[in-house]
Amino acid sequence: MSSSRISFGRDLQFRLEYGLLRLIVGLVRILPLETATGLSARAWRFLAPRVNPKRQARALANLAIAFPEKSEAERLAICMAHWENLGRVMAETMQIDRLIQDPSRIRIVSDRLFGRYKNKLGPAIGVSLHMGNWELSIWPFVEARANPAAVYRSVNNPYIDSYLRWQRRDLYPGGLFGRGKVEGEHGDNQKTARILTDFVRTGGRLGLVCDLYDRTGLPVPFFGQDARTQAIGAMIARRVGSRIWMSCCRRVGTSSRFEIEIKELRVPRTKNISDDVRWIMVEMQKQFETWVRETPEQWMWSNRRWS
Repeated sequence: MSSSRISFGRDLQFRLEYGLLRLIVGLVRILPLETATGLSARAWRFLAPRVNPKRQARALANLAIAFPEKSEAERLAICMAHWENLGRVMAETMQIDRLIQDPSRIRIVSDRLFGRYKNKLGPAIGVSLHMGNWELSIWPFVEARANPAAVYRSVNNPYIDSYLRWQRRDLYPGGLFGRGKVEGEHGDNQKTARILTDFVRTGGRLGLVCDLYDRTGLPVPFFGQDARTQAIGAMIARRVGSRIWMSCCRRVGTSSRFEIEIKELRVPRTKNISDDVRWIMVEMQKQFETWVRETPEQWMWSNRRWS
């Protein structure tokens, strides 16, 4: 079979996947937001553990690491609630433009801190975790008209990838940098890191999610066990002298309403760069652990966190 025919077949598959996605999105958008999220939550609670037992097992194993003092029944209850939250996030993702157009749905609870710095952010890195609807963690930068960009996991299907970027244009007006890609082109991670560093150095505001296992990351304690974590945010902040803002987006009850808490993470600048980066990473994960303990049902336990 010729390479052109292989390319045609692959492109046809991508177009079919894209068409299916747009059909699903269209059906979800017919419904009011709260109705769509409620239905999606119930569907995920029932289907996810059965369709993907591997991720169900991973979630329960992660919960056992984090909460050995809890009973199996308590950990199972958290696990099932976390599937419901992911179901709501999925439906919200398909109506993200409508969600952010209603300012009553998102409240920044760190009013004093936000008010103090919103008009003088300078170069900044925002770090968050998969809590609540984590995409909204960037909202303080948006509210401050800071033109934020973000790093996200690129989708192999170029039609879906382009659609997801377009759908988030108002949430990330500064653009999206795909991990392993730069503006849609394949590139190595070092090239991406240089582009991100230059972006922040020239006054950019960059959002990162920093609570996933990273094979080449820095091992730092998380719930008492070392977890390899990507350190690019800490390294860039230390190198260019930017601020680091930690952000946590919590769902209010089971609604599509959210409260966002922000904290500044001090960036040390001693003579030992490695020690400074490690200190940042350790303190970051300490704060993440605190947030997870407060609302464990809203964190993504089914993701890989420990090796």
